[in-house]
Amino acid sequence: MARSSSHSSSSDPSMAAESFPPFPNFDSTNRPPASHISSTSSAPVASENPRTQNRVQYDLKVDVPLAPKSAPHIPQLSPSAVLRRRNTRSNTFRTLEEFEDFESRPGWRPGAEPGIDPKKPDGGQDAAPDLHAECQITVVDFSQEELKIHELNNTQLIDFVKRPQPSWVKCRWINVNGLSWDVIQALGKYKDLHRLAIEDIMNTRNRTKADWYSGHAFLILTCLKLVRLDDDDDSSDEEDCEESTDKSVLRSTGERLRQLVRRKKVLDLAPASSLEKGRRPSSVGHNSTRRSTGFSGTFNPNTVRTLQRYHAAPNTARTEYMEKHSALANKGLAVSAEQVAMFITSDNTVIAFFEQSADNVEEPILARLQSPTTILRKSCDASMVAQAIIDAIIDMAIPVTACYADIVGDLELDVLTHPNVKHTKSLYIIISEINKLFSFVNPIQALISSLRDHKTKLSQEDVFRELQNPLGGVIITPVTYTYLGDVYDHCVLITENLTQIKESANHMIDLIFNTIATYQNESMKQLTIVTIIFLPLTFITGYFGQNFGNFPEAQEHSSRYFWQIAVPVVVGTVILLMRDIISESLSTFYQRRYILGVRRKKRERINRARKQDRSRLAKAS
Repeated sequence: MARSSSHSSSSDPSMAAESFPPFPNFDSTNRPPASHISSTSSAPVASENPRTQNRVQYDLKVDVPLAPKSAPHIPQLSPSAVLRRRNTRSNTFRTLEEFEDFESRPGWRPGAEPGIDPKKPDGGQDAAPDLHAECQITVVDFSQEELKIHELNNTQLIDFVKRPQPSWVKCRWINVNGLSWDVIQALGKYKDLHRLAIEDIMNTRNRTKADWYSGHAFLILTCLKLVRLDDDDDSSDEEDCEESTDKSVLRSTGERLRQLVRRKKVLDLAPASSLEKGRRPSSVGHNSTRRSTGFSGTFNPNTVRTLQRYHAAPNTARTEYMEKHSALANKGLAVSAEQVAMFITSDNTVIAFFEQSADNVEEPILARLQSPTTILRKSCDASMVAQAIIDAIIDMAIPVTACYADIVGDLELDVLTHPNVKHTKSLYIIISEINKLFSFVNPIQALISSLRDHKTKLSQEDVFRELQNPLGGVIITPVTYTYLGDVYDHCVLITENLTQIKESANHMIDLIFNTIATYQNESMKQLTIVTIIFLPLTFITGYFGQNFGNFPEAQEHSSRYFWQIAVPVVVGTVILLMRDIISESLSTFYQRRYILGVRRKKRERINRARKQDRSRLAKAS
């Protein structure tokens, strides 16, 4: 306040309320040479303009020397005042940059330039992206008459995209299995992909969405599939989901111990951070076998990223606990989750990025493309290829839903026959996993709706001519619009099944607690009846057991006298205290007797009618 008052005494009174630094007393006659003036001063500078005489201007470290005639003498501010001001500002807030969740997003920091530029070696970041893996890349060039498939690695792809596309190619599909900066950079420069989309490919914690840019559309969705964890017990790999459930009920003690050992192996999964950054462990390749059946393949537990680790919180202890007690762990199964990024470009090209499941999607689509009579091959349409990829991803999620329904069905039988509080823990974990599955599948409906909303208004003949026109933008053809409706129906079916499973699990939790509470109430009811019966007996026994010297009732009568008194007292006490229960029981008994009589008469009437119908049919024949 002292600084403010001194300033108001030498300036205009209207400035007294403002908390500016002390205004120096300039002497225009005492002007030092320009060499004595610091060119980086941040002190307040007075203007000689009469209109701005009462204003304070700040020179924010601009390296421009002042002229000798216009440069006033600027006294230096005390270091203590500067430091005191800086300390006040530094204590306003502090940014926590060491939080573990930030480490899973490479190159992310508050206020950084958004996106990664593929045209720069370091992506326009402070350091080059630390993302490298040996990718399996499949390039499929096809037209209605010809099909050519190229199997490439990282280096071969970089050379391949530099060559011009053959004129006979009507549609090109580039399928990348693995995330590597050199591959992403090469394809980004090849198709001029937007820098924001490049960033979303490399940071695999994105939501399901569809972004539309000038020359391409960018899609992100989650691929969910049921995998069988690879362990040392080969016989367990040959059991299907239903057989393993039946054997788990009849499992012996030795088998239970082996199951516990196998369950510990499930815990030894790769950290989610390495897969989130796109880096795989050294043992990861494409050596694990994959099938196109309900199970997507056999995976090593050290390489698969389970549902619990995908988009997981940084709480590792919770992730490992949920993984250990997962509903699928007892069967040696798991749900693998990964991000899939896809581009549909304006020149009729599709680029798909998978983390490690490209083969599961690629095999059925290649089989369709190899047949000249399929709709996919005859259309030569990039949007149809994208539809086929989305359809394959959705279809792989159907066995996941079926397996969870089977597990909840087994738990339902256990709850109905012998409810236990331990069942609630399993049901809670199932509900948690179902919620996570729902959060990944349900947004795909909005993605499909976004694609359908961009349906072109051109006719089918005009569409075929405009597919390879880079200036025409991304085209969603009428055929793609129709078949995306089928994919949408599959999404709705999965979400409805997940909702039904979740509701069943919630109802079972309620049933468990209600049943246990009912058992406890019945036990208390039985104890109450016993207490009512023995209450008068205890009183009478205590009365006759008194240690009196002269007790005629006990000396002149036998034990029969005790029971002659006890039995009527007990009956009267029971009738008095349990009159409501007795009345309700009698009423229920007569009601049930009447209902059973009505049902018996109804059955007799139906049986007589059937006999009459048979007799009429017999006479008619």
